[in-house]
Amino acid sequence: MVASDDGADLTTTTDHLRVRAAESFWLWLAALTLPLLMIAPALWNGYPLLQWDTGGYLARWYEGYLVPSRSTVFGLYLHYGEAFGFWINIAAQSLVTLWLLQLTLRVLGLMQTSRFVAISLVLIVSTALPWLASMLLTDIFAGLSILSLFLLVVGGQRISTLEKISLFVFTAFAAATHSATLGVLFGLCVAGWMMRPLLGPRLPLAGLTQASLTIVAGGLMLVSANHALSGQWAWTPGGTGVAFGRMMQDGIVARFLNDHCPRENLKLCPYRDELPATADEFLWGHSMFNTLGRFDGMNDEMGTIVVQSLKDYPAWQAGAALRAMGQQLLRVATGEGTNGWIPHTRGIIERYIPAQAAPMRAARQQNWQLDFTVINWLHVPVALASLLALVAVLGHALAKRRLDDLTLLAATVTLALLGNAFICAVISGPHDRYGARMVWVATFVVLMALARRFGEDGKAR
Repeated sequence: MVASDDGADLTTTTDHLRVRAAESFWLWLAALTLPLLMIAPALWNGYPLLQWDTGGYLARWYEGYLVPSRSTVFGLYLHYGEAFGFWINIAAQSLVTLWLLQLTLRVLGLMQTSRFVAISLVLIVSTALPWLASMLLTDIFAGLSILSLFLLVVGGQRISTLEKISLFVFTAFAAATHSATLGVLFGLCVAGWMMRPLLGPRLPLAGLTQASLTIVAGGLMLVSANHALSGQWAWTPGGTGVAFGRMMQDGIVARFLNDHCPRENLKLCPYRDELPATADEFLWGHSMFNTLGRFDGMNDEMGTIVVQSLKDYPAWQAGAALRAMGQQLLRVATGEGTNGWIPHTRGIIERYIPAQAAPMRAARQQNWQLDFTVINWLHVPVALASLLALVAVLGHALAKRRLDDLTLLAATVTLALLGNAFICAVISGPHDRYGARMVWVATFVVLMALARRFGEDGKAR
């Protein structure tokens, strides 16, 4: 009997050591390879990926004035990475992405190194996440901020004080990088406060308060940066101009001009029969918008038309908004705008950061070697299937009256996707870029639900 007990103890010890060795292997694999895989598109490209909008953010430090929809906070973030060829920005985006993925798994009680590696690899291969992390644009922070806000609310004693501070700073920064991100986060906080009387301890008062204060901190951060760079205590301009473009695309502006030009002297009246078909053509192409002074010359009139047309055509506006929102939910392809046609950004880099001009021009993107056709054969079906599966996960949990943290996260991500679709589609019109930057979070939630289900099945057996 003694020999038998010794043998059992030896077997148990051997199994334990084998498990520890396997866990150590996965840990080292994650530490060495995942940060590089998360920015593999930038490494393959030979330079961080760029977009047309990137130049507008980069120029804020040098030009010293505010322009529509270009956050000075994000501009400063890019400026501090210039001396390192912006690779420090890409590295930070990779590391903060992996940090939030593992922290979410840990808080939800699903963290195992092998599981973290597997889920990360699936996200890298099948979603836009590595392309977002590899790009000098605010989009990576849109989805990550949903996770960080959620963790602030529900983390409680499961996260350390340092982690709470880090989450708070990151969420505030993300809110300051883009008005749409701030709007989604604000909407989630409002929804949280509305649901707290029903959910009670599931939405801790301290967590909701901390999350809400990130919105305030992000707003203060943005206004302070605007003042530091431009001398103005002002919000980033441009909201009404972009909304005007969307209304023009829906035909509302043409109807407004036809109704009002006979009795009002508007700058656009002589051009009412020549309006471009899309908002992008009007705002960023060679249209009468340039002739009339762009935002400086047209802001007041565009604002007037936006406000007045909401009053004049409420049913039309509501119908257009709902259609655009529905279209936005289905616009999820990776890579919109990530191509070689970025003359503004190239010009900004060549003018203000000449040391970066040569490596930027040598990159595959600038030589038109990027094609997302094959990539989207996988990414689009995965994204759309994730949306359906997210609704199924949430519906199943509610049917079973299972109100745990994963259910709360599924509800949070669902609200965030709806809010993002509404804000982006109504203001700017539907674009794949706005969907792709958020939908990977749905895939992440679905993968966690599958991991938990298989884990429970394994325990049951």
